[in-house]
Amino acid sequence: MTDLQIYITLGVFATVILAIAFNVIDMTLAVMLGASILMVLGILTQEDIQNSIRTSEGMLALLFGGMVVARTLKPTGVFEYISAHFLRATRGSGKRFLLLLVALVAPICAFLPNATTVILLAPIIIRVSIALEVDFVGPMVLTAIISNSAGLLTLVGDPATFLVGSSIGMTFGQYLRSVSLGGLLSVLVVIPLLPRVMPETWRVQRELPADIQPQPLARPGLCVASFAVLALMIAMFVFGEDLPGRVVPPAVAIIAASLALLVIFAAKVEPLDNVLKDVDWKTLIFLLCIFWLVEAVTKTGIIQTLSHQLYGWFGADLLMVALVMLAGIAVASSVLANTPVVAASILLIKGYLVVAELVPEQALGPTFTAWPQATLPVFIAMMFGATLGGNSTLIGAAANVVSAGICAANGERVTFMRFLRYGVPITICQLAVSALYVFIMFRVMT
Repeated sequence: MTDLQIYITLGVFATVILAIAFNVIDMTLAVMLGASILMVLGILTQEDIQNSIRTSEGMLALLFGGMVVARTLKPTGVFEYISAHFLRATRGSGKRFLLLLVALVAPICAFLPNATTVILLAPIIIRVSIALEVDFVGPMVLTAIISNSAGLLTLVGDPATFLVGSSIGMTFGQYLRSVSLGGLLSVLVVIPLLPRVMPETWRVQRELPADIQPQPLARPGLCVASFAVLALMIAMFVFGEDLPGRVVPPAVAIIAASLALLVIFAAKVEPLDNVLKDVDWKTLIFLLCIFWLVEAVTKTGIIQTLSHQLYGWFGADLLMVALVMLAGIAVASSVLANTPVVAASILLIKGYLVVAELVPEQALGPTFTAWPQATLPVFIAMMFGATLGGNSTLIGAAANVVSAGICAANGERVTFMRFLRYGVPITICQLAVSALYVFIMFRVMT
């Protein structure tokens, strides 16, 4: 790549991010235009696009599968049924509403991708918010933030954690032993912040009707079948990689989506076209094009230069590298979707470890798994930085983008600055706790 091409690539990339940050243009259109410019100029080639697709296909499959499974629950009436019970449990209190929301979202995100959880729970959250006469944007943003944070509870909870874990051959069980406690702390730290970041909802107290009764399920049989598919998907996330045929999470998501569509087809409640039309294609296209832009930036050689620079700055001090990566990836993930940031950062860290002669050059390949114990906190710090850094801005995580899209579809537009008001203070506190966790983990593992 020539110097001119490098400057053009970085200029296009920066322009796209600024256009999204200042709400100059729709964010999906912005990344599509940016990618198109680089393709027209020959900077982004067919090979680059194929490479980025190979990197992103697992995450996109997880999101697509989750969206389809969530959509097939819509005609069952289950959301209306749960909404009534949830509303009654709040007793008209905004404080109880937010606390129950955290308790509801976190365990679901232990096994389902975060954006899928937002899609599943959005109808319930919006209905309860309207009943309590509070703006549903705050609770929807909280749902995205908690879903991102709770994504650290398991390997499949967040696309970023899945990318890092799969790149080093980490199993589901290994993840539970080394990362899950940190994920739990990241969720719990949000609770004492709620009165400060969402005081307008926290202080609400409404009188609810005494006769709140859930509506009967519209289609009980379809509900049972849809939840059976959901349960199977969760079980396969947990045990699929231990089966003789080894079914990885993206494949599980596609299998579950296929079964969910089969259930809709067999029940004959609506055409399959309706289900597929309701998939959030805009979010999927946004994430795909972001990966293309990151691939172009990777071609500039900045990643390779930074690998050598990291070694020049810190030598083989892995603790400092882990903390720097936690903070650096968090900042990058705040202005760019966290998954492609992680994809680029994996190359950066693997390159650094090779330069530091801690692993052989074969570690740059996709099948290397013999990582020294002392290097694991670095990769775990990357998980925390990407997952939690994505909480700070509207475009930092797929769940944020999905949440904003749902709000817009229901008449409330979430701007970049509006999301910042909730996301930044929570993210700062979460990163501080995560840095302490990584420090302790480094001492334990080394």
